[in-house]
Amino acid sequence: MNKFRILEWFTEAIGWILITLSPLLLGTIIGVLIVLPNPSTPRLILGGLIALAGLITGILWANKQWKGKGTVWFLSQLIATPDLDTKQKKEDKTTRQDEPTEP
Repeated sequence: MNKFRILEWFTEAIGWILITLSPLLLGTIIGVLIVLPNPSTPRLILGGLIALAGLITGILWANKQWKGKGTVWFLSQLIATPDLDTKQKKEDKTTRQDEPTEP
């Protein structure tokens, strides 16, 4: 395995962890919100199961992305905001046309 392959695998693994964390954190927050108002054994079990479901969902989602185009590609698509870029370009064109020209 050459150095490029190791670096590629490492970045994909970091992406896998980031994708897995998102549903896990959501499930954990929901689980905690269920347990905190009335901490009891059934609520603790339910909260734990919801957090576990978030973990399993995250793992399955991350594996699907890794086997597809890759986790780095998926995360880059999330981070890139073409809608905002297009809006910003339109605003730039509008402000340039509205600005007075100097003689």
